[in-house]
Amino acid sequence: MPVPHIRRASSQDEQPLRRIDLDTWSHLHAVSPPPGPDDPFFRDTSGPDAHLVAELDGVVVGYVRLGFPTPLASNTHVRQIRGLAVAGAARGHGVGRALVRAAVEEARREGFRRITLRVLGHNTAARALYESEGFVVEGVQPEEFHLDCRYVDDVLMGQMLTGPDAPAGPDAPAGPDAPAGPDAPAEGALTA
Repeated sequence: MPVPHIRRASSQDEQPLRRIDLDTWSHLHAVSPPPGPDDPFFRDTSGPDAHLVAELDGVVVGYVRLGFPTPLASNTHVRQIRGLAVAGAARGHGVGRALVRAAVEEARREGFRRITLRVLGHNTAARALYESEGFVVEGVQPEEFHLDCRYVDDVLMGQMLTGPDAPAGPDAPAGPDAPAGPDAPAEGALTA
């Protein structure tokens, strides 16, 4: 399978992203009702500029939605992953990992101090992916949601991007001012 190409979303991605949302919706990762067949993918609060998309062989196969945890000015130093979906046929081929890495790198490059996310406690595959990419559990809200006739924990995860607690070492992504190494851009790196 080819390496995922990550890029900023455009308005032309509306239909493929809407299809991915419709096809992948599940209580494994969603707390809201399933999207309606005519619901738009892009909204006033999360347009194309808030999304990175993954392509394989020119076909959109996934996205990550970025935003802020709150609307407060005192919280604008934190970026949040607010959604991630990969088409079924593209799962297991590094698309989700490439999207997470691109989101973290973009947040670092744009000068955010932290990146956070929320994941449902029973979504063990997503939790394992996030942990393998440097996210740590920062809190758990027990039985926060009632989904599919059972109570589910809301797990808060985060990663420092700058400062003494930021990832370091040869496998850590470079900071926003670091020179590009011989392998740049990395697999799945964001491109224009």
